[in-house]
Amino acid sequence: MMIDTTFRTPIRNAHKNKIKTSQGISGSVVLPPLLSIRNLHTEFRTGRGVVRAVGGISYTVEAGETVAIVGESGSGKSVSAMSILRLIPDPPGRIANGEIMFDGRDLLILPEEAMRKLRGGEIGMIFQEPMTSLNPVLTIGRQITETLEQHRGATPAAAHQRARDLLGMVGIADPDRRLKQYPHQLSGGMRQRIMIAIALTCDPKLIIADEPTTALDVTIQAQILELMKDLTQRLNIALVIITHNLGVVARYANRVNVMYAGRIVESGSAAAIYHDPRHPYTIALLRSVPRLDRPRQDRLDPVEGQPPDLTRLDAGCAFRPRCRFAVAACAESSPALTAIGESGHAAACFRAADIARAA
Repeated sequence: MMIDTTFRTPIRNAHKNKIKTSQGISGSVVLPPLLSIRNLHTEFRTGRGVVRAVGGISYTVEAGETVAIVGESGSGKSVSAMSILRLIPDPPGRIANGEIMFDGRDLLILPEEAMRKLRGGEIGMIFQEPMTSLNPVLTIGRQITETLEQHRGATPAAAHQRARDLLGMVGIADPDRRLKQYPHQLSGGMRQRIMIAIALTCDPKLIIADEPTTALDVTIQAQILELMKDLTQRLNIALVIITHNLGVVARYANRVNVMYAGRIVESGSAAAIYHDPRHPYTIALLRSVPRLDRPRQDRLDPVEGQPPDLTRLDAGCAFRPRCRFAVAACAESSPALTAIGESGHAAACFRAADIARAA
């Protein structure tokens, strides 16, 4: 299938020429990551106190890489993604501290007009629930072409043709009819494909997908995930996928960040996280998932207890009330994310070095 490249960035890697580079030992050029988040803090002021939804996370995303953010509801995954795009409503929320570097620019100090151009242009977003994200009173066609007209200055005819091509790219048949329809006339899987098409409209360098398979049946989930994997690899787009589904992580992610109570508690390659987990929370998540390589009569091991109240966090490790590995030091201070070996694997646990594989 031919893909219309009319509205694609003229030179995909042109931005790299503007980034300061250094020579490695081998003589190859070393480039900074596409996205670099450092010590990000996001909080919400409420009547009960300050909710520290994101408490000092740091991670990077390379061009063309898929990074998964994993954790329970309330762990800060979605808030961290909204912080990247500066979509935190103020009041009551605010980004209290940190740095978000994207393609050589600090997003936290960009003027609002520049951020509006970047949202949907260089960074695409697939929101959690397409039925509430799509405008119910606008046709599918208008919701796609509007992005092209705003960000690329496309004529109505050119934008319509690009919209047709995008629907074909995401696997929607009869695009002319679908472009005239409204969101309520499409199935859940088709609405999610529309969200992917909108995210791809302006050929972004990065897509953030917040729970992209929520409320879809298993078969449709697999189709959507395969579609996203194929398109991001084919178009060399970096992907940050937010999920609580560890099966998604195993199949589609290059690297994984496990979040709990607003912090990254373990980080590493998908293989390292699955085969050698070093944080008790990661181990607990893995033990709570059904596995085909275990006897059917084996009972799942749920994560006991409840996530902490983020307005009442003390100086200790937030996971210790639910942790079977907790020691006295865990109540005194919160462990920093510390490297384990030389593979980029890191865990925020005092006992990371001696926790055996238990997942």
